[in-house]
Amino acid sequence: MTSTTEQPPASKPLRVIDGLGAPTPPPGHERGALDLEQRTYARALDCLHCGLCLPACPTYTQNGLEADSPRGRIYLMKGLADGKIEPTASVLEHLDLCLDCRACETACPSGVQYHELIEATRAAFTHHPPPATKPKTIVDELVDAMFFKVFPYPLRLKLALLPMRLLQKIGLWKLATAITKLMPLRVRKMQQMLPATGPLWEKPLAEFYPANKANCPDGKPRATVAMLAGCVGSVLFQHVNRQTIELLQLAGCEVIVPKAQQCCGAIHHHGGHTHEAEAFVKANVEAFLAEGTKGSSDQATEAQSLGRSVAGSLDRSPDYILTNIAGCGAQLKDYGLFTRDDPSLAPRGAAFAAKVRDVSQVLVELAPPKPTREMKMSVTYHDACHLAHAQRVVDPPRRLLSWIPGLKVIPLAESDMCCGAAGTYNLSQPEMAMQLAERKIAHIQKTGAKVCITGNVGCAMQIQSEAQRLGVELKVMHPVSLLHEAYFGADPGAGRGDVA
Repeated sequence: MTSTTEQPPASKPLRVIDGLGAPTPPPGHERGALDLEQRTYARALDCLHCGLCLPACPTYTQNGLEADSPRGRIYLMKGLADGKIEPTASVLEHLDLCLDCRACETACPSGVQYHELIEATRAAFTHHPPPATKPKTIVDELVDAMFFKVFPYPLRLKLALLPMRLLQKIGLWKLATAITKLMPLRVRKMQQMLPATGPLWEKPLAEFYPANKANCPDGKPRATVAMLAGCVGSVLFQHVNRQTIELLQLAGCEVIVPKAQQCCGAIHHHGGHTHEAEAFVKANVEAFLAEGTKGSSDQATEAQSLGRSVAGSLDRSPDYILTNIAGCGAQLKDYGLFTRDDPSLAPRGAAFAAKVRDVSQVLVELAPPKPTREMKMSVTYHDACHLAHAQRVVDPPRRLLSWIPGLKVIPLAESDMCCGAAGTYNLSQPEMAMQLAERKIAHIQKTGAKVCITGNVGCAMQIQSEAQRLGVELKVMHPVSLLHEAYFGADPGAGRGDVA
């Protein structure tokens, strides 16, 4: 008997995949087109096919297709691994349409780690493309180059943005936008997401920021925080990084920003480029933690490493490795998973992951004096997928907003449903991304709020740019930006467009 929770939207036909639930082949049985290691393959066996994930899945709730649900995709991946189906163009399209938002993991009563399955599948097909893989067009090559060769590298990204920033400065941005409308959708979407104003060349952060002594018991910092600035975040949202640092200082933290840090690796990892992602993971573990560091390792050893990384500005190890970007945080918290098979890196990878926190978690834990500046305005809050579902951080950002006098937070329907950003998904799957953004913005409009708060740069750019496309008056802000304004007043450094 079919559960009512499994019913697709009434206007959408239901198509079911048949014949893919046969028992697992015995050991030694010849595998199919998808080669998954046993640990990952076992994730498919954890699925009970109960269907509780279906209402949580953005693509399934959007089009009602079983093959575009988590359960359906697990059937597909298991069928590919068992040799029961072939990686046809249709099968690959269903897998590619997955946002990897991990909402299904929150809904799953069996604890299925779906993201490990879909990410391993994409990696396998990236390294060994099936015959049905469509040949890449010039636009595909251009977008891939931006994904993997530009976005993860702040210097390259700043160079790539420089011509567009110059057009903005000399008043020709509207002309450039008009010309871009003649280009393919994926290129158009890329231009659309760039904030309409910004610095010609964003300055890097310093390596060390001292704590506010007034909030340090006995004159000692309450915590030492090592911060990941992010690749896109450090170029387009550096003002949020600076606001984050000022709030942490106010809370009594000293903050380090290791120069040797690199992209968290999420773009490459989710795109199936595992070797490049592993290189980023290793570089960051080396930048933030000393060789020999374990979960509760010798503090002096760690401090010595950080002293080398930050020019002797610290005398102890970081209590937290922090980020204000949901997607980066989810990736960082999986460093233990990514390094588990490397004996030389596994202890530090696990120690790294154990220290990772979202900025909202650290501020709530340290509980600095509440702001006194009243902000009489109504906002609504969108849960970034990789904050709510991957990191399971739901309450702390709302707690921060509750500190602000006069602020009214209006509940948002489907607040934890993906907005369509999903890392680079809105550029690789623009049609579905636009549909999901329209759905999200329609819910925001129903709240009556003109400000949407979210803790992820990808969500901010997606919701803001789609609101502009639809002609909807909306400002998207990071919770840190709103809290910073409640403490310190309007931030002139944040006046760089609608996305704050």
